[in-house]
Amino acid sequence: MNTKKFSKIIYENIKTLSGALIIAILIRSLLIQPFYIPSSSMEPTLLIGDRIFVSKYSYGYSKHSFPFSPNFSDKRYFSKKPIRGDLVVFKTPADNRTDYIKRLIGLPGDTIQFIDSDLYINDKKVNKVKTKNNLTLIRCGSFDLKTNVFIETLPNGVNYLAVYKKKGTLQNTQKFKVPKNKYFLMGDNRDCSKDSRY
Repeated sequence: MNTKKFSKIIYENIKTLSGALIIAILIRSLLIQPFYIPSSSMEPTLLIGDRIFVSKYSYGYSKHSFPFSPNFSDKRYFSKKPIRGDLVVFKTPADNRTDYIKRLIGLPGDTIQFIDSDLYINDKKVNKVKTKNNLTLIRCGSFDLKTNVFIETLPNGVNYLAVYKKKGTLQNTQKFKVPKNKYFLMGDNRDCSKDSRY
């Protein structure tokens, strides 16, 4: 094989790989992105080891829509407001790098509070019904938690399964006021989730 032919093959391969890489980055940045669930904070909805695809265009685009979150702007483009009950993937203001997935519970201006292990939104108790499978083991780090499983129904009618520790669940909290342009997110595994309560 002569040098000219070999160079042409290399060039064609590089061109093909570069095109594929650009297409992959565009799909991942603008359309969908795969995520791996590493913890039990969203059980029983999402289990450890689950792999999910997340829509990148549901709420518009920001610097976090792109790999490595390049700091080109703090604005969101083509933005749409999330709906209470949505599962949302986000980065925390604290580290701005780690991806979290939680359920949207509180909208800007809402108050959120737990009273006697019941969730209150704007001083109204969220309907919670214990399921027949009311005792199950949920993994929390290196511990197994005995939990009760409930169907919770948010004020807009969205319902989902939430689990609370059978003994020692979070009974009472302060009243959280959601600031303007902010959201309150919680894991469905109420006693094993680092979320807006913290």
